[in-house]
Formats: sequence, C-alpha cells, structure tokens
Amino acid sequence: MPARCTHLKSVKTAAPNTDGCEECLATGDTWVHLRLCRACGHVGCCDNSKNRHATKHFRKTGHPIITSLEPGEGWSWCYVDEIDMELR
Repeated sequence: MPARCTHLKSVKTAAPNTDGCEECLATGDTWVHLRLCRACGHVGCCDNSKNRHATKHFRKTGHPIITSLEPGEGWSWCYVDEIDMELR
C-alpha cells in the first residue's frame, strides 16, 4: 500500500499571496521556480534557487504542504511525510 500524507487537513488555500517569491521580491533577488504554501498562500522559491524560501517558510511555520506554481506542473509535496501528490 502506498504511503499517504497525514497533513491534508492543513490545506486551506490554492490562492498565492503574490506573483513571485515574497522574500525575493522584497529584496530584489531572483528565483528559479515558485512553490505555494497550501496553508497560508505564501509564495517561496524552490530549493534550486539560492535562497530556498519555500523550505525556510516550512521550517519557520511548520506548514507542511507546498504546490508547484510552475506552468504545466500540478504536483504537491509534504515536507513532514516526504510524499509527493497531486491535490485537486
């Protein structure tokens, strides 16, 4: 039986707060890809970006699930359970 995410109740939103990484926009920095926090709408840059703001947001808040904001991608990731999934 495949592993299941135990944090789906934390998913509250699919609406991003900004059109880019919130911290990078504030400092004038750049990013590679964007990730959406499904608990609060925070937009952070991916781990391939030099600042890794999506993961830093998780470490700061404990919000477990992110979704890719890249065009054509529909995957999500739970940091805690280390499981990828597609949310509808």
